[in-house]
Amino acid sequence: MTNTEYSNRSLNATCINDSSLVHPWWYNIKYLIAGILFGIVFIKAEIISWYRIQEMFRLQSFHMYGVIGSAVVVGALSVFLIKRFKIKTIYGEHIEFHPKSFNKGQVYGGLIFGLGWALTGACPGPLFAQIGYGSTVIVITLLSAIAGTWLYGLVRNKLPH
Repeated sequence: MTNTEYSNRSLNATCINDSSLVHPWWYNIKYLIAGILFGIVFIKAEIISWYRIQEMFRLQSFHMYGVIGSAVVVGALSVFLIKRFKIKTIYGEHIEFHPKSFNKGQVYGGLIFGLGWALTGACPGPLFAQIGYGSTVIVITLLSAIAGTWLYGLVRNKLPH
Protein backbone atom coordinates (compact mmCIF):
# COMPACT_ATOMS: atom_id res chain seq x y z
CA MET A 1 0.00 0.00 0.00
CA THR A 2 1.42 3.40 -0.96
CA ASN A 3 1.47 6.40 1.39
CA THR A 4 -1.31 8.06 -0.62
CA GLU A 5 -3.50 4.96 -0.38
CA TYR A 6 -2.72 4.76 3.34
CA SER A 7 -3.62 8.44 3.86
CA ASN A 8 -6.89 8.10 1.99
CA ARG A 9 -7.74 4.90 3.80
CA SER A 10 -6.94 6.32 7.24
CA LEU A 11 -9.08 9.39 6.58
CA ASN A 12 -12.07 7.35 5.46
CA ALA A 13 -11.81 4.32 7.75
CA THR A 14 -12.78 4.19 11.39
CA CYS A 15 -10.16 1.54 12.11
CA ILE A 16 -7.12 0.70 10.02
CA ASN A 17 -6.89 -2.87 11.32
CA ASP A 18 -10.50 -3.83 10.61
CA SER A 19 -11.48 -7.44 11.01
CA SER A 20 -14.43 -9.02 9.26
CA LEU A 21 -14.72 -11.81 11.83
CA VAL A 22 -18.01 -12.03 13.73
CA HIS A 23 -18.42 -14.00 16.95
CA PRO A 24 -21.24 -14.53 19.45
CA TRP A 25 -21.21 -12.23 22.52
CA TRP A 26 -20.07 -14.95 24.91
CA TYR A 27 -16.95 -15.42 22.82
CA ASN A 28 -15.54 -12.26 24.48
CA ILE A 29 -15.62 -13.75 27.99
CA LYS A 30 -11.94 -14.64 27.57
CA TYR A 31 -11.20 -10.90 27.35
CA LEU A 32 -13.17 -10.27 30.53
CA ILE A 33 -11.14 -12.92 32.32
CA ALA A 34 -7.88 -11.50 30.95
CA GLY A 35 -8.96 -8.02 32.07
CA ILE A 36 -9.74 -9.23 35.58
CA LEU A 37 -6.36 -10.97 35.82
CA PHE A 38 -4.65 -7.85 34.47
CA GLY A 39 -6.45 -5.77 37.13
CA ILE A 40 -5.28 -8.12 39.87
CA VAL A 41 -1.70 -7.74 38.64
CA PHE A 42 -2.12 -3.93 38.68
CA ILE A 43 -3.37 -4.07 42.27
CA LYS A 44 -0.66 -6.44 43.52
CA ALA A 45 2.09 -4.45 41.78
CA GLU A 46 0.70 -1.22 43.32
CA ILE A 47 0.40 0.33 39.86
CA ILE A 48 -3.02 1.72 40.76
CA SER A 49 -1.76 3.35 43.96
CA TRP A 50 -2.21 7.13 43.95
CA TYR A 51 0.81 7.37 46.27
CA ARG A 52 3.03 5.40 43.88
CA ILE A 53 1.98 7.66 41.01
CA GLN A 54 2.69 10.78 43.07
CA GLU A 55 6.11 9.37 44.00
CA MET A 56 6.82 8.96 40.29
CA PHE A 57 5.84 12.52 39.39
CA ARG A 58 7.88 13.87 42.33
CA LEU A 59 10.88 11.75 41.21
CA GLN A 60 10.96 10.07 44.63
CA SER A 61 10.76 6.44 43.52
CA PHE A 62 11.85 4.25 40.63
CA HIS A 63 8.91 1.81 41.04
CA MET A 64 6.60 3.21 38.34
CA TYR A 65 9.47 4.04 35.98
CA GLY A 66 10.56 0.40 36.25
CA VAL A 67 7.05 -0.83 35.46
CA ILE A 68 6.64 1.56 32.50
CA GLY A 69 10.15 0.83 31.23
CA SER A 70 9.50 -2.92 31.41
CA ALA A 71 6.27 -2.46 29.43
CA VAL A 72 8.11 -0.47 26.75
CA VAL A 73 10.79 -3.16 26.44
CA VAL A 74 8.21 -5.96 26.23
CA GLY A 75 6.19 -3.99 23.65
CA ALA A 76 9.23 -3.21 21.50
CA LEU A 77 10.40 -6.82 21.64
CA SER A 78 6.90 -8.03 20.73
CA VAL A 79 6.68 -5.72 17.70
CA PHE A 80 10.16 -6.79 16.61
CA LEU A 81 9.23 -10.48 16.84
CA ILE A 82 5.90 -9.95 15.03
CA LYS A 83 7.69 -8.17 12.17
CA ARG A 84 10.68 -10.53 12.08
CA PHE A 85 8.69 -13.78 11.99
CA LYS A 86 5.61 -12.37 10.22
CA ILE A 87 3.39 -13.60 13.05
CA LYS A 88 -0.34 -13.63 12.32
CA THR A 89 -3.30 -13.28 14.67
CA ILE A 90 -4.80 -16.42 16.19
CA TYR A 91 -7.33 -16.29 13.35
CA GLY A 92 -4.64 -16.19 10.66
CA GLU A 93 -4.96 -12.49 9.79
CA HIS A 94 -1.84 -10.53 8.85
CA ILE A 95 -0.66 -7.90 11.34
CA GLU A 96 0.19 -4.60 9.65
CA PHE A 97 2.16 -1.71 11.10
CA HIS A 98 1.58 1.66 9.48
CA PRO A 99 4.07 4.55 9.67
CA LYS A 100 3.00 7.58 11.69
CA SER A 101 4.35 11.07 11.36
CA PHE A 102 5.11 13.33 14.29
CA ASN A 103 3.12 16.53 14.82
CA LYS A 104 2.84 19.17 17.53
CA GLY A 105 -0.62 17.93 18.55
CA GLN A 106 1.07 14.89 20.08
CA VAL A 107 3.05 17.17 22.41
CA TYR A 108 -0.10 19.04 23.47
CA GLY A 109 -2.00 15.79 23.93
CA GLY A 110 0.86 14.31 25.96
CA LEU A 111 0.97 17.36 28.22
CA ILE A 112 -2.79 17.24 28.80
CA PHE A 113 -2.62 13.49 29.43
CA GLY A 114 0.28 13.87 31.88
CA LEU A 115 -1.41 16.72 33.72
CA GLY A 116 -4.59 14.70 34.10
CA TRP A 117 -2.60 11.69 35.25
CA ALA A 118 -0.72 13.75 37.84
CA LEU A 119 -3.89 15.42 39.15
CA THR A 120 -6.09 12.34 39.35
CA GLY A 121 -3.50 9.65 40.02
CA ALA A 122 -4.97 7.56 37.22
CA CYS A 123 -4.28 6.95 33.58
CA PRO A 124 -6.82 5.04 31.45
CA GLY A 125 -5.19 1.64 32.01
CA PRO A 126 -5.84 1.19 35.73
CA LEU A 127 -9.12 3.16 35.98
CA PHE A 128 -11.30 0.06 36.10
CA ALA A 129 -8.90 -1.71 38.49
CA GLN A 130 -9.08 1.29 40.83
CA ILE A 131 -12.88 1.25 40.71
CA GLY A 132 -12.92 -2.52 41.26
CA TYR A 133 -10.56 -2.12 44.21
CA GLY A 134 -13.06 0.21 45.86
CA SER A 135 -11.82 3.68 44.92
CA THR A 136 -15.25 4.74 43.75
CA VAL A 137 -14.26 8.41 43.45
CA ILE A 138 -12.36 7.34 40.32
CA VAL A 139 -15.76 7.04 38.60
CA ILE A 140 -15.50 10.84 38.20
CA THR A 141 -12.16 10.39 36.45
CA LEU A 142 -13.65 7.68 34.22
CA LEU A 143 -16.59 9.91 33.27
CA SER A 144 -14.15 12.77 32.60
CA ALA A 145 -12.05 10.51 30.35
CA ILE A 146 -15.17 9.49 28.44
CA ALA A 147 -16.25 13.13 28.11
CA GLY A 148 -12.77 14.11 26.91
CA THR A 149 -12.80 11.34 24.32
CA TRP A 150 -16.24 12.42 23.14
CA LEU A 151 -15.10 16.06 22.93
CA TYR A 152 -12.02 15.07 20.94
CA GLY A 153 -14.20 13.12 18.51
CA LEU A 154 -16.43 16.17 18.16
CA VAL A 155 -13.62 18.62 17.30
CA ARG A 156 -11.11 16.18 15.76
CA ASN A 157 -11.55 17.46 12.20
CA LYS A 158 -10.83 21.03 13.32
CA LEU A 159 -7.56 20.16 15.10
CA PRO A 160 -4.12 20.27 13.44
CA HIS A 161 -3.19 16.66 12.67
